[in-house]
Amino acid sequence: MEPLNAVAHVRPDACEIWVGTQVPVRAQTIAAKVTGLPPDKIIVHNQYLGGGFGRRLEEDSVGLAVRVAKAVDYPVKVIWTREQDIQHDVPRPAYYDHIAAIVNADGMPVAWTDRVTGASVLRRWAPKAVRADGFDSDTTEGADNPPYDLPNLKAEWVPFEMPKDLPVGWWRGVGPTHNLFKVESFIDELAHAAGKDPVAYRRALLQKNPRVLALLDLVAEKSAWDSPRAARIGRGIAIGSVFGSHVCVMVEVEVSPERAVMMRRAVAAIDCGFVINPNTVEAQIQGGLVFGWTGALYSRLTYEQGAVQQNNFNDYRMMRINETPPIEVHIIKSSAEVGGIGEVGTAIAAPALGNAVFSATGIRIRKLPILAALEAA
Repeated sequence: MEPLNAVAHVRPDACEIWVGTQVPVRAQTIAAKVTGLPPDKIIVHNQYLGGGFGRRLEEDSVGLAVRVAKAVDYPVKVIWTREQDIQHDVPRPAYYDHIAAIVNADGMPVAWTDRVTGASVLRRWAPKAVRADGFDSDTTEGADNPPYDLPNLKAEWVPFEMPKDLPVGWWRGVGPTHNLFKVESFIDELAHAAGKDPVAYRRALLQKNPRVLALLDLVAEKSAWDSPRAARIGRGIAIGSVFGSHVCVMVEVEVSPERAVMMRRAVAAIDCGFVINPNTVEAQIQGGLVFGWTGALYSRLTYEQGAVQQNNFNDYRMMRINETPPIEVHIIKSSAEVGGIGEVGTAIAAPALGNAVFSATGIRIRKLPILAALEAA
């Protein structure tokens, strides 16, 4: 929520920077490049991020502050306006996915193909981390190894790079945010085509994965999945195994005749291995879900002649507290290896919500954001 900002003080013999950054070394490197000073003369005082979520993996705001401070002999504080922050962001990539399955007489998949087309963030941000053959594993994470028993699975990536003047960057949840949306939406489609309940269908595909099956059963129980629901009220479920953790979320929504989406409640179960601080795990799941639901419902950037049209929260909407549903989080006690938690909630948010919207309306969401897709349906 905090716009990009930095304080810089450039002196003949040193440069000091006060900034919230996810990459202090990159901040130091850009300052050395701008000032001509050696890196050991660049002092970075790292602060709380004020909201980073991948955007503060970039060093452009630090470079700007240092360039301004270089022209004067006193410290300079640079704060971007909200409009500058939104219109000169480094957005996550857009992806186009083609997913298909061959099913048997019972409607269960016997062959599964998944083609991801989109840009690689890693090729720009950390090219040395790209595999020797040019493959970026982030583009297929969450799609190449789903928790289900899917024989004859093939997941692949087709690069489609953006122009250099439209760079793409990280967004909380990285590759799994789009891959889980696509995989879990498609699992729901297969269940519907087979005439089976989404939970029962997933349960049949998880018989060889008891750890994830336990999450599904827990969420189904705690959410009273099979209880009656009124017209235009839908429940959606989604599962993910990413960042070394396993998560299952149920979302219940009500969709008005005018296609306004009201979130009624959410139930989540998380197995992230050995838990040191359960309060932190609960908060990360809650915050990650709200962050992901905001993106799934509202967030999009549109361009005209290369310029971003959105500029503030009036046309780049955030989920408000009164729109946020009660979120119930259940943590599995485990002695397994510790998994990640900071991005898990965001990655699983969109598919659970999209499946709930389908349950309430019969409209399958294949393109985000959801509200725009409903308007176009």
